[in-house]
Amino acid sequence: MRALDRKLFRDLTHLRGQVITIALVVAAGIASWVSLRSTYSSLLSTRDAYYSEERFGDVFAHLERAPRAVASQLEQIDGVAEVYPRLVEQVLLPVDFLAEPAIADVVSLPEHGEPPMNALRVLEGRLPDPARTDEVVLLEAFASKHGVRPGDVLPAVLEGRRRELCVVGIAMSPEYVFATTEGAIAAEDRFAVLWMPQRAIEPPFRMEGAFDDVVIRLQPGASVDGVIAAVDRVLAPYGARRVVGRRLQASNYYLDGELSQLESFATVAPMIFLGVAAFLLNVVLARLVHLQRGEIAVLKAVGYASWQVGLHFLELVAVMVVLGALIGVAAGAWLGDALTGLYTELFRFPFRAYRLGLDVVAVGVVISLGAALVGALGTVRQVVALPPAEAMRPPAPASYRATWLSRGALARFFETSGRMVLREIERRPLRLVLSSLGIAMAIAIVVVGRFSGDAMEHLIELQFQTAWREDVSVDFTRPLPERAVRELAHLPGVERAEGTRLLAARLRAGHRWRDAVVVGHHDDHELRVLLDQEGHEVRVPEGGVVLTRKLAEILDVRAGETVTIEALEGERRAREVRVAALIDEPYGLWGHMSDAALHEMLGEQPRVSQVVLRVDPYQLDALRARVRELPHVLAITRRQALIDHFREQSGRSMSAMTLILTTFAIIIAVGVVYNNARVALSVRARDLASLRVLGFTRGEISAVLLGELGVQILLAIPFGLWFGTLLAHGIMATTDPERYRLEPTIAPSTYAFAALVAIAAGLASALLVRRRLDRLDLIAVLKTRE
Repeated sequence: MRALDRKLFRDLTHLRGQVITIALVVAAGIASWVSLRSTYSSLLSTRDAYYSEERFGDVFAHLERAPRAVASQLEQIDGVAEVYPRLVEQVLLPVDFLAEPAIADVVSLPEHGEPPMNALRVLEGRLPDPARTDEVVLLEAFASKHGVRPGDVLPAVLEGRRRELCVVGIAMSPEYVFATTEGAIAAEDRFAVLWMPQRAIEPPFRMEGAFDDVVIRLQPGASVDGVIAAVDRVLAPYGARRVVGRRLQASNYYLDGELSQLESFATVAPMIFLGVAAFLLNVVLARLVHLQRGEIAVLKAVGYASWQVGLHFLELVAVMVVLGALIGVAAGAWLGDALTGLYTELFRFPFRAYRLGLDVVAVGVVISLGAALVGALGTVRQVVALPPAEAMRPPAPASYRATWLSRGALARFFETSGRMVLREIERRPLRLVLSSLGIAMAIAIVVVGRFSGDAMEHLIELQFQTAWREDVSVDFTRPLPERAVRELAHLPGVERAEGTRLLAARLRAGHRWRDAVVVGHHDDHELRVLLDQEGHEVRVPEGGVVLTRKLAEILDVRAGETVTIEALEGERRAREVRVAALIDEPYGLWGHMSDAALHEMLGEQPRVSQVVLRVDPYQLDALRARVRELPHVLAITRRQALIDHFREQSGRSMSAMTLILTTFAIIIAVGVVYNNARVALSVRARDLASLRVLGFTRGEISAVLLGELGVQILLAIPFGLWFGTLLAHGIMATTDPERYRLEPTIAPSTYAFAALVAIAAGLASALLVRRRLDRLDLIAVLKTRE
């Protein structure tokens, strides 16, 4: 073994504490990158494989009613490869195990064989017998939530008539990866899908020889927008309500939103971690190399070339990084597999396919190794350039003249140890700044790891508790006359009832368009108010429409310009309306008009699509039982159930993400603080030992060293909290803002936790460093030559 190799092993043993902490910092950066990027790529490939295997459609359209012959017209459109007409209807499931009725999509199945598109993956049981009208296949998400198995019976209300349906199979479908549907806001446990033979659905809904939904597969290279426009023209006479591409299909839209959010975290957060790790390696390793100035001189004096000495120290750095990379890749792969499993369950994919790409591993390792080598290379180059005789001498001592801090009034408040700390800070301000900056970055990533939960709680508070103040909302299958509000208002337990007109509409501005919901507002409404992101109430003007700012961006319109609002129901009336104002709403894409203006635009008498109720909590159960019996009721939803669902849906993935990022952030914070303390001890060991020889106690010399560490942490906390807030804003700017726009609101508890992490890391490092201070070799200090 070469002499330099033996020295390398001795150095690694002597510096084992710093080697381990630096390796863990590198591991945290690499593991965060590997786990999140590999999870994202695995989910993306799983989704694509699932969509391909089950032949997920490219264009989806829902309409009032069209003869089957119209499907042949759709087949003639350029770019269309296959057309699958079917029936899709919404019904109530008044099951005993739910307080409110569940909502269900009833989807028709072909009389012979499986669906040509959006195929079912039957997990238990079988497909319904085409000759039977009471057999159904149930969506797996609803079945697993409530323990429904093949052979169980579910009640369903089909066009006002209760039917008992036998579940013969449990299945998944790419169309319902996210258990949601157009026009229904329902939790996973209150939304079901029932697949039935077509002949069983046609009579109750009077759809013999007709269809009201169609799925289209496109030819390779076909224009999605061109096909959508052509399909819309063909189906317009038949009450087409919605024609969209795969991107805006309800389930895929939510899935893409979740994947987009994961991608932003998988890109931005790990890069921050790797950047902080790179900064730490750059600063700490440069100092470690500088401490071996004497050893470098001896090596050169006995005949080693400068490049050999430099390579030796780069090997020391490489060992630390490689050790961290091995730990990081292994931990990242394990966490990535676990995260992929969690998201697979959340998204209801039928299979899990975790894949760790070599490109992902290579990027993380190369960034960390490159940063470490750059950090050490500059110092190695400076030291090896010194002649051996000069390098053997200690560096010239600092100029120990009185400083303005020690002469000022501030110094009078400190004992001797405190004045030493002040002088050291003033003489080496760059070291203080760099050390504080490293700690501040660690604090910042603790904030980044935890802010998403705070932002989600802010959204819930603003939208579901402040803007929506009702206890229960009742949705109807179609708009009803205003007397429906009065009828509900007279039910026992109802303290206040307000009706709202909700219009599914297509908003156009030039060649741009987007389907959204236009909401009618009344001045005397109290249970539903319009709030902006700041929580300020916004009044809807009598004329014009108020658009969500994101919707205005999609349409490329500003206040004062006009948009065309086309109703996607009834006669599909269209009218140009002036954009009265824009509003920053936290949730969804909406248009807002006054009740009178909306009814006038539609040419209808006042109607309501939804009624919101304030209810005596002691009579809530009785009220829900009464409302379930009313005709034309599509859904009964408690506001608290919506809040619980929102928290549960976002919480499962967000909690895991927060735990992982926070853990990595704490590791980096501890690594930064501990290494700063150890390097400071190494640099000042001779000075501190000299003070012990002169009669200073262990506590006094500890105060000298650890006081500087305390100053670094105190300076780092405010900057770290500010920088973490800035990073949170940057991360949120990269997420898909169409579903919801999270304000990077950070709770005081998150700031407090981040600060406490730094303080706790400082205390732990102080205890470890104090042990080494107690073991200073005073005899060696007395023998040291200046």
